[in-house]
This record gives sequence, structure tokens and C-alpha cells, in this order.
Amino acid sequence: MSKSEFELTWQELEPGCIVTEPGNAVSYKTGDWRSQRPTYKFERCIKCGVCQLFCPEGCIKKNEDGCFEADLYHCKGCGICATECPAYVITMEDEA
Repeated sequence: MSKSEFELTWQELEPGCIVTEPGNAVSYKTGDWRSQRPTYKFERCIKCGVCQLFCPEGCIKKNEDGCFEADLYHCKGCGICATECPAYVITMEDEA
């Protein structure tokens, strides 16, 4: 069984305390507390992946059609993807 990054001692950390395991939200369902969720108009999608590049959680993945979509279990609703989308595919709506 391996240690998580929270169980490491200071001697075991990488120089500069660099995060070596990005996307730490993958281990937890962090999307439960968001106040807004992304909605999509995939017919506008140009499949550029800009939304994926700017997502701070790394929760946007390519779907079966080649469009990019957030995993709502991990999306925190920050709206960066919607702001950066050049084709205006993504809009943020209030969570029900």
C-alpha cells in the first residue's frame, strides 16, 4: 500500500514542494458543493480542447463524439471553461 501525498514526511517531499500528483480532486466527489454547472450546445463545438486546457481541476474529457465535457462528479462550477470557450459552447446555469 502506498502513501498518499498527505502522509509524506517533509523529508520525502520533492524539492520545492512540487505537486507530483495533479488533479487531486479525482479521489473525491468535489462537484457536490458547486452552485453552478456547465451546460453545452455541442452543435457549436469545434473540438479545440481549450476548455480542457484551462480547467483547473482537469475534469474535462473528450466524449464519444469528440467534444469536450466536464465530469460533474469533480466539476466545481468555477466557469473558467465557459469564459475561455471560443465557440460559446458552454454556459453556466444555477444548480437545481
